[in-house]
Amino acid sequence: MLFFVGQSISLMGTFIQNLALGWLVYRLTSSSFLLGAVGFAGQIPSLFLTPFAGVFADRLNRRKVLIATQTLSMLMAFLLVGLYETDSIKIWHIIVISVINGFSLAFDTPFRHAFIIEMVGDKELLQNAIALNSTLINSARFIGPTIGGFLIAWLGEGACFIINGVSFMAVIGSLMAMRIVPLNRGSHRSGIVRELLEGLQYSYHAKTIWYLLLLVAMFGFLGLPFQIFLPVFARDILHGSSQTLGFLTGAFGAGALLGAFYLASRKSVCSLPKIILMSSMLFAVGLLGFSVSSNIILSLSIIFVLGFGMVSLFAGTNTLLQQIVDDDKRGRVVALYGMSFMGITPLGSLLLGSVTPLLGVQITFVVAAGLCLVAAFAFSKKLPTVKTDVCG
Repeated sequence: MLFFVGQSISLMGTFIQNLALGWLVYRLTSSSFLLGAVGFAGQIPSLFLTPFAGVFADRLNRRKVLIATQTLSMLMAFLLVGLYETDSIKIWHIIVISVINGFSLAFDTPFRHAFIIEMVGDKELLQNAIALNSTLINSARFIGPTIGGFLIAWLGEGACFIINGVSFMAVIGSLMAMRIVPLNRGSHRSGIVRELLEGLQYSYHAKTIWYLLLLVAMFGFLGLPFQIFLPVFARDILHGSSQTLGFLTGAFGAGALLGAFYLASRKSVCSLPKIILMSSMLFAVGLLGFSVSSNIILSLSIIFVLGFGMVSLFAGTNTLLQQIVDDDKRGRVVALYGMSFMGITPLGSLLLGSVTPLLGVQITFVVAAGLCLVAAFAFSKKLPTVKTDVCG
């Protein structure tokens, strides 16, 4: 519980900063392409590093590595503060800092997800622990951006960066106070590349794991990048301000929070394959509706649904993967799961950012939503196999 409380405070700051950073980039440049480029810079390290981080997550002390990643992110937040307050911040500064944060995130994600089983100890409690983690994350996603939107209007983006830097102290303190016996001691039996290939082969031959990874990769590539372009929707399509952006992101977080509560109420993992399928379809249809809406009330309602579908899809997949994976390969499979959306999303952000000047943001995401729906239908054909593997 110590970790979850610290993490929820830290994530609140992270979502406040993410909103402020997106607004700052679009305020300075009015470029949807640069918004996509910054999103690309922040997440592309995950594509290359997360699989290797997964190998290390099966080898190293997870708590100590998490302390290091959180400390690095804290230092980057304070660097942003210094650049902003001295009025010397440039787009290239933001891109470099985003890349460094991306390196931190590439290691943080597989270590953090694999660390959950060490904290709870009992695999029977894993589903509830993951649901609790999702609830706290999405509580921060709901509250943070709303606060951030008003902070930008009142105090400027710099205040958001300060809050984020300070918030990291909560999770770092909680990690330093914990005393947990590592479960992965002495697990490094062969070379890093060999263990990485072993994890890939294991995931490919375990068909359920492979189908789930392909599904989240498609939605990570085509669906999740829409969050990077929310400043465009807020200012140019809905004709709003930073508060509008805060409300949109907050509504998305509220839907995600409800999705986390919904997952927490499930008694058995046997229902998860169908939930994942329905959530993927809900997300795709929601993205289609949001893309064509130019009414603020309708957009807030639809993005709420989008948030619900997003968490039910991604957190449900995470829960299912952690239930069926072998313990000695947990870090590597969780890393592939993280790479399937964090590593793939920046490629989608860059591609879609390149297309938006030609087609416009709305048409671009109408097409993306349609392709997400095709991926959901493809997964529906594999549902009987997945249900059999999970429930017997």
